[in-house]
This record gives sequence, structure tokens and C-alpha cells, in this order.
Amino acid sequence: MTNIIEINYIIIGFTCLISFMAFNNPYWTYKLKHWPYQEVRDGEYYRWLTSGFLHGDIMHLIFNMITLYYFGRTVEMWFTMVFPDFGGMFYLLFYLVAIVAASSATFFKYKESPGFASIGASGAVAAVLFASILILPTIKIYLFFIPIGIPGFIFGILYLWFSAYEAKRGQDNIDHTAHYYGAIFGFFFPILFEPRLVPLFIGQLQEWFAELGM
Repeated sequence: MTNIIEINYIIIGFTCLISFMAFNNPYWTYKLKHWPYQEVRDGEYYRWLTSGFLHGDIMHLIFNMITLYYFGRTVEMWFTMVFPDFGGMFYLLFYLVAIVAASSATFFKYKESPGFASIGASGAVAAVLFASILILPTIKIYLFFIPIGIPGFIFGILYLWFSAYEAKRGQDNIDHTAHYYGAIFGFFFPILFEPRLVPLFIGQLQEWFAELGM
């Protein structure tokens, strides 16, 4: 049986390794970043995956890896419970496919835009976060400098609204489209393996509202 959270540590370690390599040599950022226009022109579709292990700066890396550390444990544990012998490998597959899924969304949006490129694990991390919300919808999520935990399902609704709004505006250098579709992928992918997650999700919400007297 694969040890719980072992794969999550490996993902974090490998992402840090590739990110620091690119920090020290910008060539790797140029070669590995998600660049839809270049992918169409030269068939470099490997970028859909490799871009998920790059980051723009140390704070970008730290924020994503802290989020992955906390919520990845929940998701890997769930995969290990569902697939006792291969849970860690299924979690790794989930994470890698999440990177590709998030990248594919921006590919179709920006494949005719030579000036657009993106890097970062944020799309895959959003997938992990939303998978954990599916598993534990009332889990408390804390934002920096805000000491009050936000129930996961409420945070999820706000996250999707904000990502969709900012993706439509397109006025910053953040790939909100990848965030949005990464989150959607993360929520629905586990259901393919365990459809009972849906009634369990609803049941937890009903209990939460009942405790509030609603």
C-alpha cells in the first residue's frame, strides 16, 4: 500500500526543484511554459504539462505549495481509501491530468494569441482544493490575514465567481481561465470513480444547515 501523503510530498518536492531550476535559468521558463501559439505552431504540446511545475517567483511557489500541502493530504487520503493498493498513483494521475485539463482550457482560448503564455501549478492546485471541498464541503478554509474560516462550499462558490469574472475581464497577467477549469475538473473527476460522493456531499451540507437551524 502506498503511504498516505507520500505522493503529495513528491509532487511538492519535484515542483520546487523545477521551479528553482527555472529561477536560476530563464531558458527553462521559456522552454517549458504554457504558450498556446507556440504549441500550435511547433506541436509542443508537452507544455500543457511542464508549465504546471514552473512559477513566476518564490511567493507564487510558496502559496501554491502551502495550499497543496494542506489540501492534497485530504485528497490523497481519499484516493488511498478508495483504492488501497494504488491510491497514491491515482492521486498522482489526478494531479497530472488536472494540470493538462487546466492548460487545455487556456489553449483553446489563446491559441491565436502569440503574446499569451502562462506558468504555475495554480490550475492543478485548484483541482486539489475543489476535490477536498467535494469530499468535505464544510471544511474551513482560511485566507491570509483573515482569522475566520470560510466553509469550503461557500469559498468554492466565491472562487468560481471571481475566476470567471476575472477571466472575462482579462486585465491582469493571471490565468484565471486555468483556475476556473482546474477547479471544475477537480470537483467532478473523483465522482467518476465514486458516484456516492454526490449524496455524501449533499448530506454533509444538509447537516451543516440543520445545525444552523435552517
